[in-house]
Amino acid sequence: MELRLSQRILLGIGFTVLILWSIGPIYWAIATSLTPTPDLMSQPIHFFPQRLTAYHYERLAGFGYIASNDVTVALQFRNALVNSIITSVLATVISVFLATLGGYAFARLTFPGRTVIFFVVIATIAIPGYTVLIPLYRIMIGAKLLDTYTGVTLIYLSAFLPLALWLMRSVFQQLPLSIEEAARIDGAGRLTILFRIVMPLAAPGLVAASIITFLGAWGQYMVPLIFSPNKTKPLTVLIPEFSTKNFVDYGLINAGGTIAMIVPILIVIFLNRYLVSGLTAGSVK
Repeated sequence: MELRLSQRILLGIGFTVLILWSIGPIYWAIATSLTPTPDLMSQPIHFFPQRLTAYHYERLAGFGYIASNDVTVALQFRNALVNSIITSVLATVISVFLATLGGYAFARLTFPGRTVIFFVVIATIAIPGYTVLIPLYRIMIGAKLLDTYTGVTLIYLSAFLPLALWLMRSVFQQLPLSIEEAARIDGAGRLTILFRIVMPLAAPGLVAASIITFLGAWGQYMVPLIFSPNKTKPLTVLIPEFSTKNFVDYGLINAGGTIAMIVPILIVIFLNRYLVSGLTAGSVK
């Protein structure tokens, strides 16, 4: 059906607003990170940098002509970047592995209370994270897991595993049972069927669950702010600390934010088709 001129104009305006709303903050962060500090403080504000500089990135990388106190900033940034990668990868690998086993069990096996257990686990998604922060904090203190990779990973698991489990169960339910029955007739065991036959077919769902979990862990702020105050502090907690009581280092903050954005942006761009197909798995049988 061909759209009228007025409808096409409204559609174009809507797309323009959506693009500006989505891309605008990203552009502003990148432009600010490439602008010298004196220009950031000048009036009026320039939407396009009058001069370009890589100084803020040099400060984070720890090379070039930087001040002595920037050496500490560079070291903190490197540690925070490593912490973000480690905790996000650990949470993703463990969550998807457990979700794969659990999702297959809920989709294919019959055991007492299967439906009740599944919906109880899924119901935890609706629990706001801030309501359990104090109990979790006391547990982590008692177990001596505060400011450790293990403690943060366990908290991420409790948050992201139910969603990944839900997704993987839907993916396994979509797959034809006849393939597994044929493999079972040929003598394949349950684990052999799962890892050699079912998982390759469920690859889009596995990738989608991995992307969702990784992006969720990468962008966490409240949990690491409380449970990762020092040694395991990630980028999301470190970058706001570039703002002090007397001075806000806009260039450094936006340079750090731009680097932190690169990882999720690349993941979404290159794995987008897997994300879409994995999220729609199970919607049509």
